[in-house]
Amino acid sequence: MVVLITGANGQLGQALFSIAGNYPSIDFVFCNSKELDITNKENCKQVFEKHKPSFCINTAAYTAVDKAESEPEKAFEINANGAENIAVVCKQYNTILLHISTDFVFDAYYSNDNAYYDRELRLPLKSNFGLTETDIPFPAGVYGLTKLQGEEAIQIAWIKSLIIRTSWLYSEFGNNFMKTMLRLATEKDTISVVNDQIGTPTYAVDLASILLEIIINLNQEETMAQEKFGIYNFSNEGKTTWYEFAKEIFSIKKSTIQLHAIPTFGYPTPAKRPTYSVLDKTKIKNVFKLTINDWKASLKNCLEKV
Repeated sequence: MVVLITGANGQLGQALFSIAGNYPSIDFVFCNSKELDITNKENCKQVFEKHKPSFCINTAAYTAVDKAESEPEKAFEINANGAENIAVVCKQYNTILLHISTDFVFDAYYSNDNAYYDRELRLPLKSNFGLTETDIPFPAGVYGLTKLQGEEAIQIAWIKSLIIRTSWLYSEFGNNFMKTMLRLATEKDTISVVNDQIGTPTYAVDLASILLEIIINLNQEETMAQEKFGIYNFSNEGKTTWYEFAKEIFSIKKSTIQLHAIPTFGYPTPAKRPTYSVLDKTKIKNVFKLTINDWKASLKNCLEKV
C-alpha cells in the first residue's frame, strides 16, 4: 500500500515522517512543494503516475493566517485551487484522499446567555461538545475562506475523500504557538497572551497517528463503505484558551516567566481569529473506533521531546 504525502516539509508532514517507521505495511512517499506543487496539475499527475498511491494525505497549505489578508490570491491558489487539483488527480488514479482543513472555517461566538452561537445565522451550536461537521461554516478571514473553498472543491471533484478539520496545531516541528512560547521564555521576563479565544490544542503527532489509523481501517475493508467519506473533526480532547495553553507550557517546563491574560482587542492582528472553535469529535471516534488523548497529556508528551 502506497501512501503519498504532500507538504512533507510542513509541521504535519514532519510529524508523519517521524512515525512512519511504526507502519511497516505502508510504503510512504513524502513530497515537498518542489517535488509536488499542488498548484500545478500536470506536476501532480506526473508524481501520481510514478507512484500510483492508494492514499494521499494532503497536508500542503498556505497557513500564514495574517499574511493571507494581504495576499489573498496566493492563499486561494494553494488552499482552493491546489486542493481541487489534488482531488481531480486522486479521482483519475482512484486514490483515496485525506485532506487537512481547519477550525478557521468557523466564526462562532459566546453569548450572554452562556451558549455558543454561529455568528452568521445566530443559531445555537448543535452539540454541547463543540462545533460539529454539520454546523454551517462562516469564515471570518481570507485564510479560513480559502480553506473552506478547498473543502467545497474537493467534495465536488472526488467522492472518495475525507476532509479532517483540526485546530491549534503544534509539535516539536516547524513554527507554532508552543515553540514561540518556549522561545519567548528565553528572551523576555513577561509576556501577554489572549484569554478570550476558546479552542483545543492539537498535537501534530497525534493527528498524524489518527490519519494513518484511518488509512489502515479503510484499506482493510473489502468493500469501501460510502458513508465513511466526508468531513470529520479532529483535535485533542478538552478545551482551553491561548492564555491557559501558554500557562500549561510554562508550568510543565518550570519556566519563571510572568504571564498576563489580555482580551483579543489588546493584541490586534490583521486576520480575525475564531472566538470559539472547540471541535466535536463524536463522529470520527464512532466511525473509526478511535480513542483521543487529552490535550494536557499530549502537550506533556511533546514537551519531553524539546
